[in-house]
Amino acid sequence: VELGMTVEAPDLTSYNLLDAAGKLELERRLGLYGDVTTELDTRYKKTYNDRLRAVLSGANTDWLSKPLHAGHGVAGNLRLEGGSEEFRWSATGSWRDTRGAMKGSARQNFNAGITLAYTVDNLIFRNNASVTVNRATNSPYGAFSTYARQQPYNSPRDENGNITRLFDGFYAGISQETGNPLYDATLKSFNKNGYLSLTDNFSIEWHPVEGLRARGSFGITTRNHTSDVFTSAEHSRFTSNTSDDADVFLRRGTYAFTTGNDNSYSGNATVSYTKILADRHQLYAAIDYSMRVNASYAYHFNLEGFSSEEMSFPGNARQYQQDGKPGGLQSRTTSLGVTANVNYTYLRRYYADLSYRVDGSSSFGNERQFAPFWSAGVGWNLHGEKFMERQSLFNSLRLRLSYGITGSQQDMTSALTTYRYDTDNKYMSWTGTTLEGWGNPKLTWQNTGSFNFGLEWSAWDGLFKGDLNVYTRKTNNLLSSLALPASMGFTSHAANIGSVRNSGWELSASAYLARDHAKRFVWIVTGQLVHNTNKILDLSEAVKAQNEAYILAGGDVSTLFYEGRPQSGLYAVRSLGVDPSTGREIFLDRDGAITPTWNAGDKVYLGSKTPLYRGKASTMLQYKGLTFNLALNYYWGGKTYNRTLLEKVEVTTYAIQTGNVDARVLGARWANPGDHTFFPRVSNVATRATSRFVMDDNTLEISSIALQYRWDGRWVRERARVNSINFGLNVSAPDGLVRWSTIKMERGTSYPYAYNMQGSIKLLF
Repeated sequence: VELGMTVEAPDLTSYNLLDAAGKLELERRLGLYGDVTTELDTRYKKTYNDRLRAVLSGANTDWLSKPLHAGHGVAGNLRLEGGSEEFRWSATGSWRDTRGAMKGSARQNFNAGITLAYTVDNLIFRNNASVTVNRATNSPYGAFSTYARQQPYNSPRDENGNITRLFDGFYAGISQETGNPLYDATLKSFNKNGYLSLTDNFSIEWHPVEGLRARGSFGITTRNHTSDVFTSAEHSRFTSNTSDDADVFLRRGTYAFTTGNDNSYSGNATVSYTKILADRHQLYAAIDYSMRVNASYAYHFNLEGFSSEEMSFPGNARQYQQDGKPGGLQSRTTSLGVTANVNYTYLRRYYADLSYRVDGSSSFGNERQFAPFWSAGVGWNLHGEKFMERQSLFNSLRLRLSYGITGSQQDMTSALTTYRYDTDNKYMSWTGTTLEGWGNPKLTWQNTGSFNFGLEWSAWDGLFKGDLNVYTRKTNNLLSSLALPASMGFTSHAANIGSVRNSGWELSASAYLARDHAKRFVWIVTGQLVHNTNKILDLSEAVKAQNEAYILAGGDVSTLFYEGRPQSGLYAVRSLGVDPSTGREIFLDRDGAITPTWNAGDKVYLGSKTPLYRGKASTMLQYKGLTFNLALNYYWGGKTYNRTLLEKVEVTTYAIQTGNVDARVLGARWANPGDHTFFPRVSNVATRATSRFVMDDNTLEISSIALQYRWDGRWVRERARVNSINFGLNVSAPDGLVRWSTIKMERGTSYPYAYNMQGSIKLLF
């Protein structure tokens, strides 16, 4: 039995927004409250004076805190098992009820399962059945990013304490009003979803003679899901509409309903044989057949025209969405595979593996549905050799060498051209069809050839253990989405676009800093370090043409592919920084000449987003029943495009008018001739891809801290009649509890960044 409690505590320290006085001062400095015409100039200045009066009177809304609270949750787990030698059973149940950091967000989950195993003679029957119920409710407060954009001098309530419904536009009485998200949160709108999943897996295992085993299994999973999204007619998305059309007014209030079912069926049959000869040779051989079918459907419809938010039942809608109709989709994919494995071991020191597999999938065209894959490996246990008997350093030492080719579908289902019936398109009595997706009959399996050399060791009586792998992997027929000309009617389709190579090494190690079994004291540290380089070897002519088309179009494209460069390469125009005399950015063209003009054709390769090195580390300290764990993540050697600076600091004049911004917009942007700044002057010209924002990305973070105590003393066993009681506390966060990085970014935009604290108590009987 296990019971737990969680707390989700929001953390807003990464935000650096302007307060009301600072935001108003920024707007004044930019001249947003003046105009050449006398009438508008007067009205603009009145707006400024009204806001200044409010600020001086204390108006300064902390919008970020409005939709937040300390989230909490409870959870429980129960496991029971029993039976006899012939018949065993186990039952599990778990539930979790969580309230998120956004007010009104909630998730409930329940899972139960039962496993039965019956042995008779040389047959073993086993069945596992489970049910999962999930319900989720999204916060009525909407996206967290909405609150970061609210003007701090706007008060959410009027002088009478009532929630304000609409705020004045930037120019009161001239610009369109904007909605108050806190008012929208008081309405009876809702956004909820859930699913019910049932799974059953049955297997039979037969041992007719020693060493021979046959096993067959069949599984089925069905999942029903629904989604309901109701938006009240009083919501700001409708009340900000200034149309006088009565029909538009009556169409306010919407309901979007989606429901569907996903079914999967899987079957597997395996025959294996193992034999030991003369206590020297060990042979294992197996053949396996597997198949899987996934079938799903979903349908949805949108309704509109709800006269009251109290009448949110779909039957109370006025009509279907204008110019809309019910929609849906169906899909069915089938895959199967046959695998043969052979393993040979000699004197428990030398071993060899060989496998061959044929896979087929309906996701590819009829001519290329099947593909063969294979792998081979050898190994050597050096610690079993006689010359190792004379040393006392290594307890075990093993060498591995392997090569193999594996395949991947990458969730591609675009081999076939698809159509949909168009009920609005009739020819005489026949229903028309519309091209839905342009298939690629030449689409084939993405395959990867992998070479691996490994070394595994244990030394000093197990005090130090390690594992080193050196690898190179070449992926051919790389699957990706390829852009299409607009004249084709589709923006992209799936294609095999080229090949890429990854090479590097992985090192993991663990060491006991202290190990005293008598005093029940253990201190161990573990670490992992991975180095990987990625390089595109060749690309199809279509991809090369796509790159050139992007460049010629002058688009600010972030993803480009070139042979000899990594897949995650960053491309931007080189910048010389901001001209102190004008406040405008200066660039270098492709030939290295200085130019004030940004040109897409001047983009150059500036580094890879993939870090050169990454890894994890942890330490575990145990004394008697107390255990402490600390986990770290780290990476360095990569680059990133700092979009936080771009989107929060280097904003346009329009962005400043429509919402709050980072405090550095006031204190760090170019303002006067002679200013030496990183950020140029404020204008309505958006910043294009520039090397100023390509920065070194080196990070170290504490990912989690855990503390556990196991109470298994005599009193617990004899008085409480419990084998042990375990108390646990774990603290974690999505991007680290503590983070040191060369880049400062906001964390948590659409949903607030929060620390997750979990406490639990577990009883073993």
